[in-house]
Amino acid sequence: MKSMIDSHIHLDHYKDEEIEAIISSSPTIQSFISVSYDIESARRNLLLSEKYSKVKPAFGYHPEQSLPNENELANLITWIESNKEKMVAIGEVGLPYYLRMEAGDPSFPLHGYIELLEAFIILAKKWEMPIVLHAVYDDAPVVCDLLEKHSIEKAHFHWFKGDSKTIQRLIRNGYFISFTPDIVYEEEIQEIAKVFPIDQIMVETDGPWPFEGPFQGLVTHPKMMNDSVSFLSKQKGMSIQEVYRQLYHNTKCFYSL
Repeated sequence: MKSMIDSHIHLDHYKDEEIEAIISSSPTIQSFISVSYDIESARRNLLLSEKYSKVKPAFGYHPEQSLPNENELANLITWIESNKEKMVAIGEVGLPYYLRMEAGDPSFPLHGYIELLEAFIILAKKWEMPIVLHAVYDDAPVVCDLLEKHSIEKAHFHWFKGDSKTIQRLIRNGYFISFTPDIVYEEEIQEIAKVFPIDQIMVETDGPWPFEGPFQGLVTHPKMMNDSVSFLSKQKGMSIQEVYRQLYHNTKCFYSL
């Protein structure tokens, strides 16, 4: 049995019957790190963790949406604080790269998002929790600045994309990244995997986000991570058993599971 952990999934975005099917058909998946989008998402992830012991929730506010108003943010922070013992991380939080690109507006205001992210970073530091980050391309160095400012050590950049300078910065700081199934067909992602140390890597699905290539038209399922492991095995020149063991160890230790 090749034990794995899905280090980043939005289980709350699946239908109830899909969640049941995913968990029952994934005996080798020891844990699902289910990240949250907003307070309703966090509440559902909490309920899922109470129903399924393998579900490990992370609570946060996804950046690819409008900023919460003052009351919404206060309610979210209060709720997270009252449930912090039940989560394994702060997440998913970060900066709205794709929202800005879709808007096509170079003056898109980032300052409110930066303050929101910093508030979550401060909580992660205060509670000694890992933080799960949505920070790609030009946003990644900004996020690194904030993490370094608050001396954050446990940072997980999910589905990371960025330049070589930022990649080396992440490596030096001991930050982790995770690869989705698109590693088997996206050259950009393959190039990042080539240089990133195996002991700072995890795998994820980011489900239910759909994938292309050999996964075109399929519902995203944790079994797709086997293809990611197979690719990493060939790229790193390691046996597939070694890669399974290393990735499982990385994720288990990072999230204190």
